[in-house]
Amino acid sequence: MDIDTLRTFVEVADAGGVSHAARRLGVSKSIVSRRLAQLEEELGVQLLARNTRGAALTEAGVTFRDHAAKACAEIDLAKEAILPAGDLRGSLRVAVPLTFGPTHFAHVLAEMARRHPQLHMHTYYSDRFVDLIAEGFDCAIRVGYLRDSKLIARCVGPIHGKFVASPAYIKEHGAPETPKELLEHPALMQGTESWQLTDGDKIIKVNPQGRFKADNGTALLAAALAGLGIAYLPDDLIQEPVASGALVPVMTNHLPPPAGVYVVRPPSQHPARKVRVLTELLIECFEQAHPRAK
Repeated sequence: MDIDTLRTFVEVADAGGVSHAARRLGVSKSIVSRRLAQLEEELGVQLLARNTRGAALTEAGVTFRDHAAKACAEIDLAKEAILPAGDLRGSLRVAVPLTFGPTHFAHVLAEMARRHPQLHMHTYYSDRFVDLIAEGFDCAIRVGYLRDSKLIARCVGPIHGKFVASPAYIKEHGAPETPKELLEHPALMQGTESWQLTDGDKIIKVNPQGRFKADNGTALLAAALAGLGIAYLPDDLIQEPVASGALVPVMTNHLPPPAGVYVVRPPSQHPARKVRVLTELLIECFEQAHPRAK
């Protein structure tokens, strides 16, 4: 039983099928299927129940998956321990937000690949909330206010934002000045998130409502420009429309507290060095771009 076989089984278990696992591993589906068959034959038990939708773990598979994942993690740590300083190998799967990802983080990921020519980088750009553990990611870059979870997070820098609306919207509906008034206006939102506002030294959370929702900041920006309501958007995204007057800041006496850019990873006692290196590189690049954030 070799490590590639164990890693293949873990990928299939987490991906829910051979096709997805093959894409993650960068090998053919036939190789994945052959490794699974060899593993089940060696163990003498069925680990996966195949169906038209993919593959589901059997009871034995659930138990073996946890042990196999731990074994793979220990092997990865052992490899890292004996590699020359600064040398990274293997693969790094990173989930990156589509909003800001291509413009703010893609060059950092490219720089990491340049510095470590033996490291395979796999990046997934989407504003969808990715389940790192179930989908087999090493880490994710997330922007905003973090949800409570079991994931381990490290902030690499702050993100400032504003509540904004178009001049046409304000002319027709007025501009809210208090948290209570804000709730009377249609909100342009990602989903059912709450908004945070400052009131002196206090932070107030409100739960706005609205009929226009999108999981992408650029789409929310377009809705705000179209006069559909009030949006909370990062400064980097609204800098030009605010400067031109196409959008107007509102709730200026109750500014949202700074959010953050975070690297989040599944819980483990020893984080992979490749995740630590990416985190430090993001901090380095963020501080170069935002010297005041030091």
